[in-house]
Parts: sequence; structure tokens; C-alpha cells
Amino acid sequence: MSAADERMRRWRLVLGGGEADGTGCGLQGRDAQMDAALSAVYDQGAREGGLGASAPRVARWLGDIRSYFPSTVVQVMQKDAIEKLNLTRLLLEPEMLEAVEPDVHLVGTLLALNRVMPDQARESARALVRKVVEELERRLAQKTRAAVTGALDRSARTHRPKRVADIDWDRTIRANLKNYLPERNTVVPSRLVGYARRQRSVQREVVLAIDQSGSMAASVVYSSVFGAVLASMRSLKTSLVVFDTSVVDLTDQLHDPVELLFGTQLGGGTDINRAIAYSQGLITRPTDSIFILISDLYEGGVRQEMLRRVAAMTQAGVQVIVLLALSDEGAPFYDHENAAALAAMGVPAFACTPDAFPDLMAAAIERRDIVQWAERNTVGTAPPWSRQEGQGPV
Repeated sequence: MSAADERMRRWRLVLGGGEADGTGCGLQGRDAQMDAALSAVYDQGAREGGLGASAPRVARWLGDIRSYFPSTVVQVMQKDAIEKLNLTRLLLEPEMLEAVEPDVHLVGTLLALNRVMPDQARESARALVRKVVEELERRLAQKTRAAVTGALDRSARTHRPKRVADIDWDRTIRANLKNYLPERNTVVPSRLVGYARRQRSVQREVVLAIDQSGSMAASVVYSSVFGAVLASMRSLKTSLVVFDTSVVDLTDQLHDPVELLFGTQLGGGTDINRAIAYSQGLITRPTDSIFILISDLYEGGVRQEMLRRVAAMTQAGVQVIVLLALSDEGAPFYDHENAAALAAMGVPAFACTPDAFPDLMAAAIERRDIVQWAERNTVGTAPPWSRQEGQGPV
């Protein structure tokens, strides 16, 4: 097949055929089967025709797309089919759960169905969630532990090492090169750079407060995995709470992120003020604490009280960070007015990808400028001047 023919073939698959597609290209064999799988979701009228409400037909379609497309494309098509064709109810059937391609978005959908899920589907759902969680842990855990451990070591440096063994000779020499004496072929150190004695006790308190409204589903999944990883580090005291109009402390479930996720309840209203009030009570050492609020900031509680509490935390020395999303979903939807109000008081509000989160934790531990970090690393921030709805960058 020539390059021109291949281009036409691809355009035909994109445009979906019919008299208006303009390609004049016909499909046969495997291409025709791929086209039929795409048409079930993306053609006009698919909502009325499409896959219908037949579980066997949907299961067959799920099998087809897994044979035609790579897993990343399959995940997108599954997500679109669930949304466009209202297939949510079918996910409650065990045979359907065994046919789908596991991914973060599907986990979010299952968590939203948790309270109505029949017993026979629950074990299949747990197995699917555990598969996704274990994959995320393999991808993210080592990087997170390395970033946090390195940041704790760097933050423990001192210019008054108490023992020769605590001196960082490489950094000491670099810091004193101006004192090099060529006639003696030596450096005379005017200041030492070393390590404070490694502490066995907790060095930082970390509190994660996660908005479990329906739009935050992917963020809830990633936050739970990161919470479990942080909780496994003895140098950190990690707490995790989820909230809607009430607050649930899931810290005691951080050893098992799957159980933690099934302890959430996606959907419902939002009372950020109440969540912050509860989180304040978990912080015992403000100057050594990091509070991370993960929310789209659509507040259903008392807005002014929420802002007052955040201001009080920062004044007490808590490192406060607001993540509008912790996911790979791109620019988030969020309350621009609340985000701008927080940014105006020095609390950055931005979206963060899972791959960037370990470095964000390192920056927070070292008390680097988080605003500058966000400008370099994130997909959407709310600067102090973004006070009107719709003005925030995307």
C-alpha cells in the first residue's frame, strides 16, 4: 500500500465513512471490523443504536477493541463508551469487570458505584482495583521514596557539623575554593558543610485532605496511592482524610490503599472548611508540617472561614499546598475566585501530574518556593491576579 493510500485509510477510519467523509476509501477485513468497533461509540446516533444494554454484546465489543488497539487507546474508548452510552450499570456485572481493561478512570467509576455494587461483583471490582493500584505503586513508589529521602537529607545539612564523620567534604571544598593556596596546594576552609545527625524520629508531618466529589475521582485514586507510599516512610507521620459534606479519617487504612479506596464515597457536596478544621487538629508541629489540600475548591461550606483557617495555618508555619487535581487529565475545572484568594495569601493552587508529585514533596520538605515550582512544573495555576471566573490559565 502506498503512503497516499495509507493516509486515506487512516482518514477514513477517523471520519467514520458515509457520503460526507470525502475519502472515497472503502474498508475490508480487519479494517472494517475496527471501523465497526469505533462506530459503536463515535458515530452519530450511537446513543440510540451503539452497543445497547446487552451485556454479551458489550463484552464482545470490549474483547474486539483489545485485539484491535493498544491498551492506551482501549482505555480511552472504554471511558468514552461508559460516558456516551451510559454503560455504568453493566459494570456491576462480574463478567463485564473481567472483560474491561483496568485503568485509573475505570477505578474511579467503580468507586462511585461502590455503595450500589452487588456482592457478586464486589470481589471482581476489588481485584481490578488492586491490579491498577499495584501498577501505580510499581511506577511511583520508588521515585517518591527517593525524592523524599533526598530532600530530608538535604534539609538536615548544617554549617556546624559536630563530628568529622558528619562533614560533607565535597561540598565543603566547593564552598571554599576561593580560599585555595597554590603554594601549599590546599584549600583552607573558612566554613564547613555537613550533615546533621540522622534522626530516627519523625521529621515531618504530612496531612492529605482529599475532596471526594465526583469530579475528583482520578485524584482520589492517585492520592490514596501516594498516601500509602508516604505512610510507609518512618521519617514521615502521614495522615489522610477524605471529605464531602462530612470528613472521614482513613489514616488507619493507609497500609492497604485498596481498602482505603473502598472507604471513600465519590459524589455529594463539599465542605472544605470542615475538612481543614479537622486537619488542623492533626497537626502537632506546625513548622515541620505539610498540609496538602486536593480539591477543585468549589466550596459548599463557609468560604470566609475556610480562607481564615488557611491563613492561620500558614501564619503558624505550616507549609500549605492546594492541588486543583492530582492526575494526568490536563487542565482542571476549579473555582477561580477561591484559588485566586488563596494565591493572594501566598498559597499556590495548581494542578499536578502524578509523575511530578514526588518532586513537589521534595520541594515542600526543603521549603523551596512552591509558586516558582508550580510555574515550571504544572498544567494550570491560579495567580493572585486571577480573581474573576474564567480568567485562570489552563
